[in-house]
Amino acid sequence: MKKIIKSALLVLCSVCLLTACEDDRDSNPTLQKPTDGSLVLNTPAMTNTVCDLANSSVLNFTLASVPNYGAPVYTNYEMEVSINPDMKDAEVIATTSYTKIEVDAATLAAMLTTMESDNGKTEADFPMEIPVYFRVRANATQYAGNAIDGYETVSNIVSLNKVHLLYSLPPVTTPDHLYITGNFNGWDWNTSLAGIQVHSAPHIFWRLVWIDDSGIKFNAEKAWDGGEVGYKGINKSGDLADEIIDNDGNIASSKPSWYLMIITTSVSGRDIVYDVQFNKPTVWLIGPVTPLANWSELEDGCDFTVPASKDANFVSPAFAGDAPGGDGDGVRAYVKVPGHDWWKSEFMIYDGKIEYRGMGDDQNKAAPDGFGYRVKGDTGQKLYMNFFTGTGEIK
Repeated sequence: MKKIIKSALLVLCSVCLLTACEDDRDSNPTLQKPTDGSLVLNTPAMTNTVCDLANSSVLNFTLASVPNYGAPVYTNYEMEVSINPDMKDAEVIATTSYTKIEVDAATLAAMLTTMESDNGKTEADFPMEIPVYFRVRANATQYAGNAIDGYETVSNIVSLNKVHLLYSLPPVTTPDHLYITGNFNGWDWNTSLAGIQVHSAPHIFWRLVWIDDSGIKFNAEKAWDGGEVGYKGINKSGDLADEIIDNDGNIASSKPSWYLMIITTSVSGRDIVYDVQFNKPTVWLIGPVTPLANWSELEDGCDFTVPASKDANFVSPAFAGDAPGGDGDGVRAYVKVPGHDWWKSEFMIYDGKIEYRGMGDDQNKAAPDGFGYRVKGDTGQKLYMNFFTGTGEIK
């Protein structure tokens, strides 16, 4: 009798468990694709009144209805904007998970100005009054925020028909810095060469650079951020311009060697123009250690020998006279940037390192006693400079 009762209880429990499992499975919600038209963006109250972005802070939009995915799920909403009624070339202006969407007026003004500029408008065409179009794109997302493929839907298109738009882009200016990377340093921005500004001409940069058949690029930032400039981004000229070639977009050389690279920057419309000279890499002595012992530029016999490899020294001729250094005249060296005096592109060795004058004051390092001092040189000595390692010495 006990065995019969026990068996009956086991059967009853199995039936209950099976029923419970079936009930749980039947009650689990299933993610479903939203139907067209389920995402509705309300028409703004000011759709036909003037919207002055310059005197606005935030534009508010609301959703009248949202997609039904058949299950609780995180939904990401992206507000898109365009100057075209068919939303051609639309860009995302705001992202939220709420049914109220705030659009920053200043950001919108800058975006619309860019869109109109891309369509051929110039600053002289502003201010203007234009219609602007908006829609919302919704997508179910995973817990980590990644969109779930196949569950995207878009709303209807609404418009603001009288948007008063000023020219809202900041002025384009020439860069304050330029950095050069390439095959010579393994394309590593962390060890890139800084362009040296010509004194009194901050829009002009120069640098002695080893350019091989793999090439170089330069950028205003030490990064691969899309702002890097290659062969197609420059106007080339100079003594050795014919040796500079395009290698997969890089500024390369058909004759790997040293170049005096002079980059003149300017602004044309919203673009920065880079006019680049590739000149002979000539380094010059000047001052008391030259045969004339004066400040004549490009003095015969005062140019350095140029190494045939990237990691060797540039070597000066033997000093023809003494340079007392200290608070007197010292050894001076420079490259010649056409149209600019020698001292605007000079450099010297201090504590074994090459230091460039750039936009700085006269190169007379501060001594411990507070007075400036120049570099000493004796007749017969030479100046050795390694522009790859940034080091040098007089011996």
